[in-house]
Amino acid sequence: MILFEEALKIVENAAFRIETERLDFIRSLNSVLAEDVKSDMEMPPFDKSAVDGYACRKEDLLSEMEVIEIIPVGKEPKKVVGKKQCSKIMTGAPMPNGADTVIMVEDVEEIPENKIRYVKDKVKNNICFRGEDIKENEVVIKKGSLIKPQHIAVMATAGCVNPLVYKKVKVGVISTGDELVEPDVKPAASQIRNSNAWQLMAQIMNMGVEANYIGIALDTEESTREMITKAFEDNEVVLLSGGVSMGDYDYVPQILNELGVKLFFKSIAVQPGRPTVFGTRDKQFIFGLPGNPVSSFVQFELLVKPLVYKLSGNEFNRQRLLLPMGKEYNRKRSTRLSWLPVKINNDGHVIPLEYHGSAHINALTDAHGLIAVPIGQTTLKEGELVDVRQI
Repeated sequence: MILFEEALKIVENAAFRIETERLDFIRSLNSVLAEDVKSDMEMPPFDKSAVDGYACRKEDLLSEMEVIEIIPVGKEPKKVVGKKQCSKIMTGAPMPNGADTVIMVEDVEEIPENKIRYVKDKVKNNICFRGEDIKENEVVIKKGSLIKPQHIAVMATAGCVNPLVYKKVKVGVISTGDELVEPDVKPAASQIRNSNAWQLMAQIMNMGVEANYIGIALDTEESTREMITKAFEDNEVVLLSGGVSMGDYDYVPQILNELGVKLFFKSIAVQPGRPTVFGTRDKQFIFGLPGNPVSSFVQFELLVKPLVYKLSGNEFNRQRLLLPMGKEYNRKRSTRLSWLPVKINNDGHVIPLEYHGSAHINALTDAHGLIAVPIGQTTLKEGELVDVRQI
C-alpha cells in the first residue's frame, strides 16, 4: 500500500500529450488548444462610438452644433466634423474625422435649423479606440486552454476558424460482478443495479471527453478478459469498477498481467478507495477502481481526472478554496488519508455531510465538495481552514 501523494505522482508522470488535429472552430468546443490563438487584426479595427449619440469636438460642447450627417453601423463617415458641427452616430459606427467626443443622445436637446445643444456639464469621450481590446498578432487564447463557448467567440473575432487541438481522449468503462443488472432492470434477490458505470460515464462526459460504455463483466476470467480486451481496442484509458480487491473472484490484477499491463500500484493509503489499481500498456492506461460507488467517484476525481486532463493537453490547475469548518469533525482511525463529502453553508462555512461509508452514494447528492483529513489526524476543529475540492 502506497501513499496517495505517491500514487498521484506515478499517474501524472505516466501521462503524455496525445496527437493533434485541426477542427472547424465550432466543432472544437470542449477540446484543448494545442497552440496559441493569435488575432489576425486589431480590435476594435477602427475608432468607434460606444453609445448612440452625436460625434463632435469637445471644445464645441458649450455651443449650438449643426448636424451634418447620420452615421449608421457598418457605413463609413462621409464628412469631416468641423467647428460647431456634429454627426449623429450609432453605437459601433466608425468615428468621423475631426470629432474627438461622442455625447449621448439622451443628453442632447434638439433645436431648430437641424441643430443640437448639449445640456450636461461633464462628458466622457465615449469612444472605443482602435486596438484597445486586441492588438494584431496578440495571443488571445493560450495553448492548453479548454475551449468553452466564450473562446468560440474570441476565435471568431480573431479569424481562427481551424484551431489546432489535441484529439479527445477516449475512455472505456467496464463494471464487474455477477450481482449487477442495468438500471432499467428490477433487481432480483442478491442483485443490485449498476450505478458505478453510469456515474463514471457522467464524470467522463462532464470533462468533455468521449465516454464508451463496454458493459458488465461476469465474475469469470473469460468474461473479464474479453471485456478488458474489447475496451483496449478503441480507448486510451480504461476504467474498471469492482474486481480489484482480495475476494475469491477478483481476477483483474492477474488478467492485466496476462494482457501485458505493467501495474504500478494495487493499494493506496486512502479512504475511500484503498483497493485502486493503476497500470499502463504501451500508450494506454487502465484503472481498477473499487466497486463501492463513493470510492469509484472519489478516485476518479483524485487520480483519473488529472491523467485525462494531462493526456488532453489541458493545463488544468485546481483552484484552492480555503474555508473554515462550521463544526468540529472527529474520526477514530487515522491510518489513511480520508476524504469526506461536505457542503458549504450560507455563511461560507464547511459542514461535513452525513456519511455512512463508501457505499453511501446518496451522501454526494448534496455535496459541494470533498475535504481531506491527513494521516495521523483525528480531528478537524471548528474554525479550522480546510481546502474544499469542488465536485
